[in-house]
Amino acid sequence: MGYADAAEGHRRGAAKIDELLGWCAELQIPVVTLWLLSTENLDRDPEEVGALLEVIEEKVSDLVAAGRWRIRALGALELLPDTTRGVLARAVERSLGREGPSLNIAVGYGGRQEIADATKRLLEAYAAEGIDLAEAAKRITPDEIANWLYTAGLPDPDLIIRTSGEVRLSGFLLWQSAHSEYYFCDPYWPDFRRIDFLRAVREYQQRHRRFGR
Repeated sequence: MGYADAAEGHRRGAAKIDELLGWCAELQIPVVTLWLLSTENLDRDPEEVGALLEVIEEKVSDLVAAGRWRIRALGALELLPDTTRGVLARAVERSLGREGPSLNIAVGYGGRQEIADATKRLLEAYAAEGIDLAEAAKRITPDEIANWLYTAGLPDPDLIIRTSGEVRLSGFLLWQSAHSEYYFCDPYWPDFRRIDFLRAVREYQQRHRRFGR
């Protein structure tokens, strides 16, 4: 696939976001998380990554201009170009205080990277308080680590939908998805339809959630 074809695929995928968010609004879903770019994707050909980041920047700008969603950026944002970081920062700032649903934009996101970053920031906070390593080890708990994740303060996802026929999470929300329900479907993301979305929701509603118990 050439760069022109890849860019067109990215644009079709970005257009699908508007449809998905409309479906979520119909069902009054309060929190939606979109994974737009992984940390591994950043290692791809620079020209392809640059084209994808441009599409992401345009879409994020459109979403914040729509005025409906309260936007939060998730990921190792320091790995992103200055332009992309700036677009995300402005989107977050402009949407602060909105009463509408929350939209989490995961860019430069990797589940393992998130857990490593959370642990690092937690230990740095302990060090700033003058806590030695032995005492820090005693204090570390799952709840403590969760407070330093990119998603701190957000609810864990109830349902995770994976398109494209892949039956794996690829590192998406590794920590937060411990008790989530998964739904895997064959259509590629740009071809994901409303009926596919409703099937996922219906199957979720029919499951008995035990939360590990």
